[in-house]
This record gives sequence, C-alpha cells and structure tokens, in this order.
Amino acid sequence: MPQSPTVVVRVPATSANLGPGFDTLGLALGLYDEVEASLTGTDTEVEVTGEGAGDLDLGEGHLIVAAMRRAFGAMGVPQPAGIRLRCRNRIPHARGLGSSSAAICAGLLAARALAGPGMLSDDDVFALATAMEGHPDNVAPCLAGGLTIAWSEPGGAPRMVKLRPHAEIRPVALIPSHRLSTEVARGLLPKDVPHADAAANAGRAALLVAAVTSRPETPVLLAATEDRLHQHYRAPAMPQTAELVERLRAAGVPAVVSGAGPTVLAFSTADAQDLIASKVGNDWHIQPLDVDTDGASVQFPETR
Repeated sequence: MPQSPTVVVRVPATSANLGPGFDTLGLALGLYDEVEASLTGTDTEVEVTGEGAGDLDLGEGHLIVAAMRRAFGAMGVPQPAGIRLRCRNRIPHARGLGSSSAAICAGLLAARALAGPGMLSDDDVFALATAMEGHPDNVAPCLAGGLTIAWSEPGGAPRMVKLRPHAEIRPVALIPSHRLSTEVARGLLPKDVPHADAAANAGRAALLVAAVTSRPETPVLLAATEDRLHQHYRAPAMPQTAELVERLRAAGVPAVVSGAGPTVLAFSTADAQDLIASKVGNDWHIQPLDVDTDGASVQFPETR
C-alpha cells in the first residue's frame, strides 16, 4: 500500500490524584509529546527523540503502535501492514506525569484520524484509553485538558467532567532522576482503609475542586491537598518524595505526589518560587508549568 497522509498528534502531560482525589482527579499540564504517524505497506518503524530514546521498543512493541492497532480493531478496519512513527518526547517516563496515558491517547487519536471521521466517538476513545491504561484519571485530562473528574458507571463505562482551573493556579513539577513504576506504587496500597480516612479524603477532594477552580488561595489549597488514602502507604517506595512533600507542606506550600510518583507537584504563587527552590535539593529538576486547557490536538501537516 502507498504511504498514507501523516497525522500529527500533540498530547499533554498530566498529574493525577492531586492528593485526595485518588483515581478520580487529574490536571493537564503544559508539557507535550508530539507524534507524527502514517501507515505503510512495509514494516513498522518508530523513531524516538527526547525522553525514552534508546529505551523504547522501535517496532510493534511500542505503546503507541499497540494503541493504534487497538483502535483499528475497534473500528473494524483492516490492520495496516506497517506503521511509521516519529515521536518527540518531552514527558518524563515513569515519573508520575502520565507518559503512558499520553502515548495511549496519541495512538488512539492518530488511528482515528487516519481511518477517517465518524469511526470512533470521543466517548469511544476515552473508553479505549481507560481500558488500556486501567483507570481514567490520567487519560481524561490528557484528552480533554483542564481539571477533570473521572469515574466509572456500573458496567465499567468511564465518564468525565471537565472544569476550567482558575488562572492563578500555577503548577510546579519537581522531577527526580529516578523512576518508579505505577505497578510497584499501586501494589503498596492496602485493601481496606479506616472509615475516618475515607471521609476526610472525600471532604478534601470536594474542597480541592473548589480551590483549583475558584479559590486558589494558598491556605485553601494547602488544606485541600491533604491526603490519607495513598501517599503515606507508598512512601516506602519513594522516601525522598515523601520527605520533600512533608518539607514543602510544613513550609506552607501545597504539595502532593504526582500520580504514582516519584515526581512532586506543588502549587505556587509568584512570590513562592524562591521558597520552593530553597526546599528542593540538587537531585530534583524544578519545572514550572502552565495548565493545559485544551487537551490533545490532532492536525494534518498541510493544515498546521
């Protein structure tokens, strides 16, 4: 088959949980991977620059390729002989910033764009992404942007609501050099938690939605980001992360573990940048980020 047109997909990093919003809340961040994808009649070829270069599978085992083939199967269209990808990665891998969700969303959206309009709805893409990732809290903000609240209906169908964060919300990612797999972090969680902890998290999660969307004052954010359900259980797998979160919060900086970690996400004001820097050692990369409000985007080169 002749090479198809090339589609360009840009997907944002995300931070899930945000403290008390375990497996539910997610925030899209202004840090992006970009993927150029086309179909070929020959073997699959993947080129990776940036994050993951030298580590990732460059053939059928690449996660974006797997997502594209999952989408083609769902659409009932013939699988192409080969897929050609050019990946420019900026989202750190295995750091709690949604790199796998970004890859899954990029693959699904690229396949839908190449197959033609009307083949998959946005809800279909969200459902496929959730099935591949295992939970919806990262794929929701990656697809939609902004602050998302995600949940599953009886029967497993995922749903989301998108909210627009307040303009004064300023995330700062504190990224370590070491990695941590989501599976390891999730494996440390207990099957049961005290009722009082669950009730406290429900209240804090509700407060966090209000804080991020309309009440971004530091004291409100500090109270709203308190967690009792997952962060301290995961601390043995990332003691440096847990210690940094504690140190920042003791200094009055709202800080949480980003996703499953080990990145720390802090909410900053303009005059708190120096305070954050003073609490972070040389082992951490400090990266102020915008909030992404649009989510994943898809374009063909001729319309860019």
